[in-house]
Amino acid sequence: MAIDVKELMAKVGKIRILTNRLIDDQLSGDYHSTFKGQGVEFDEVRPYVAGDDVRTIDWNVTARTGVPFIKRFSEERELTVMFLVDVSGSQTYGSVERSKAELAAEVASLLALTAIRNQDKIGLVLFSDRIVKYIPPRKGRQSVMRLVREVLAAEDDATGGTDIAGALRFLNGVQKRRAVVFLVSDFLRGAGGDSADYEKLLRVVARRHDVVCIPVSDPAEAELPNVGLAELEDPETGELLLVDTADASVRAKFAAVAKAETEHRDRFFARSGIDNVPVFTDRPYIQAIRALFKRRASKR
Repeated sequence: MAIDVKELMAKVGKIRILTNRLIDDQLSGDYHSTFKGQGVEFDEVRPYVAGDDVRTIDWNVTARTGVPFIKRFSEERELTVMFLVDVSGSQTYGSVERSKAELAAEVASLLALTAIRNQDKIGLVLFSDRIVKYIPPRKGRQSVMRLVREVLAAEDDATGGTDIAGALRFLNGVQKRRAVVFLVSDFLRGAGGDSADYEKLLRVVARRHDVVCIPVSDPAEAELPNVGLAELEDPETGELLLVDTADASVRAKFAAVAKAETEHRDRFFARSGIDNVPVFTDRPYIQAIRALFKRRASKR
């Protein structure tokens, strides 16, 4: 499908306005206290005063001057923030005013703008059953807007399944230093390949990087509406299926499978100790993100 540039830029502008309104000093402060840099770096030396830790004495400067000096360190604040965003066929679905892909772009924009306000670098990996696009980490507000454009543009050509493991392997290949990684996907199993494969690899990546998973969901994925006979299409495989949604047993089975899917995902995150913040196409998400920041900050 050809990309309508005018419509795309209108969507980008709408998301920019929306996310700018959502970001305030409180959110930026929570982000700063939640995500830390690589460690500490040397700042300066100053004369020793009574009560200072003797382990911080700079013996080279002390020997040259004959007066004790200590080293001062400051937090190495700059972070690299990577966004791994699922742009597979299932992300185009949306039963309300926006698709899962549009919601993913909004949330990524909010987090990216917050990161840029804290002088961090942001990078992007778009993936489906392959790596669709990679943008190396950069600073600046233009990087944020490009991120949003690429996520929205990918929606027009979104096809195929979801290979989260492939995206994680790619990340390990290009991002050698520790980074904050936001993995945005619907995390649906089945058409996306072997979930055990990505779960095992995600645990490994979470030991190397600071990983936050953002499951994106639509209400119609949890409960099938009663609209009689309906032809449903799997957006990742193109398979068509005629379903009698008026049949209560069909709706009950659909809901049970959806519930089991969500429970499996949540148990995996809990067992692995991986932070996650579910977001939904039919409700606000800012409070969920704030709650994540506060929860992580309190742990620290």
